[in-house]
Amino acid sequence: METENNVGAPAQFSDDNAVCIVSVKCLKDNWQKWSDEHQEYQKHNPFSHNTRPIVVVPQRGQDDYGRPLQGSMTEQRGKDAHTHISREVQELCEVIRNIGEQRDKDGAGSSTNGKVITVEFGKLFEHYVTISNKLVGILLRARKQRLVDFEGEMLWQGKDDHVLITLLQ
Repeated sequence: METENNVGAPAQFSDDNAVCIVSVKCLKDNWQKWSDEHQEYQKHNPFSHNTRPIVVVPQRGQDDYGRPLQGSMTEQRGKDAHTHISREVQELCEVIRNIGEQRDKDGAGSSTNGKVITVEFGKLFEHYVTISNKLVGILLRARKQRLVDFEGEMLWQGKDDHVLITLLQ
């Protein structure tokens, strides 16, 4: 009976990144390598219950508190979402410019000609529903960015159809 020492060395891949599946020893080594890498990854995973002590959790008030790790996929998804929402807000402002009516501005403001563009929520809803089903959420985001203004905390279809939405910029 031949032992592992007597048997000629099995063919191995020269590339370190290549997976060796020729012998049991290679399989064991690959499994151990994966296990070691996974344990190291889990040390930095804030949701892992096994190896919490190494995780550095930002405290409230620090710059990176509540933010994903720089360079992570989570950070990239957040940036992509921000870009997408910003585009939708700009598109909403353009729709308001196109379907809205110019009116005299009520109060004193920074508008050079004293005119603002307004549209009723019902009219905007009817036009914008073909573009997106998230009109109220985008309006709230645009108000937060001080691009539009309207009365009330939330707008409801039917009930708030006559609420004026004013384009500020």
